[in-house]
Amino acid sequence: QVQLEESGGGLVQAGGSLRLSCAASGRTDSIHAMAWFRRTPGKDREFVAFIKWSGEMTYYADSVKGRFTISRDNAKNTVYLQMNSLRPGDTAVYYCATRTYYSRHIYEDVGYNYWGQGTQVTVSS
Repeated sequence: QVQLEESGGGLVQAGGSLRLSCAASGRTDSIHAMAWFRRTPGKDREFVAFIKWSGEMTYYADSVKGRFTISRDNAKNTVYLQMNSLRPGDTAVYYCATRTYYSRHIYEDVGYNYWGQGTQVTVSS
């Protein structure tokens, strides 16, 4: 099993920045890829960004492209989400996810088998 723990959420003004971290523990040698999703009340969980655990493959939701950057530190078993130019519409609980197998589902939460508890990001106008 893999355990995930997010950190770095908080309250920020519009236009500001935050960096989220997600530390993995347990069977980290089995990690194939990691991703960030977010959820706002009354809505389904929404894909934000994806990174393979090896190589340079990354994907982003159109809504965050050019503002958010996903990166990883394999030695620390940690993935990051640098969020710049934040908007009130980015307010959500952000979840880290990982999978230990190949899946063609990058943008859907069914493509991941382990999830963190989430961290709240609030952007004030």
